[in-house]
Amino acid sequence: MTAKVRTAILISGRGSNMTALIEAAKKPDYPADIALVLSNRPDAGGLQRAAADGIATAIVDHKAHPDRESFEHRVDAVLREHGVEIVCLAGFMRILTPWFITRWEGRLINIHPSLLPDYRGLHTHARALADGVSRHGCTVHFVVPELDAGPTIAQASVPVLPGDDEAALSARVLEQEHRLYPAALADVAAGRVRLIEGAIADDRPADHARFLAG
Repeated sequence: MTAKVRTAILISGRGSNMTALIEAAKKPDYPADIALVLSNRPDAGGLQRAAADGIATAIVDHKAHPDRESFEHRVDAVLREHGVEIVCLAGFMRILTPWFITRWEGRLINIHPSLLPDYRGLHTHARALADGVSRHGCTVHFVVPELDAGPTIAQASVPVLPGDDEAALSARVLEQEHRLYPAALADVAAGRVRLIEGAIADDRPADHARFLAG
């Protein structure tokens, strides 16, 4: 059996997407192994959850570093100490610099709560509701220096229902995030989808699910 790809998850809070990735990685045939969970916040709830599953954890407190450069150099060092090959951002509330993103190019992925390229940035659910869209969702993408602009690996959509408020829509999207992120990580870890010179190289079969509908 091919060795599983050592993967780190970067979090800042409770880590619900982290939990979905951890559970998926417990399957014997899953191509990624969650080798490390790292947080920039010492009080992140996801650290305890990861430790309970026997996963190595690390804290690199951004407040303990004088600037983003020194913070990111320490994060990079910890990732390399643990032999990490792929990094998943899961509620990691720090904007990364081009230095870090370039260093991990093609091995750094993120999940964003919208159907990119729509609604980059924050408050995606509120903005979707304000615009009256009929469908909303989430996207897993490779991270590039421009915020939320990396090539799409996979997406999932949900209907926007009459009477939805931000909390209801967010909960419906989050349910799809927990399906989508493990599937997308599996594709990257298995080499079925890669980032080459800024573009997607996609070896997934024609009938492979790239878009999930809820």
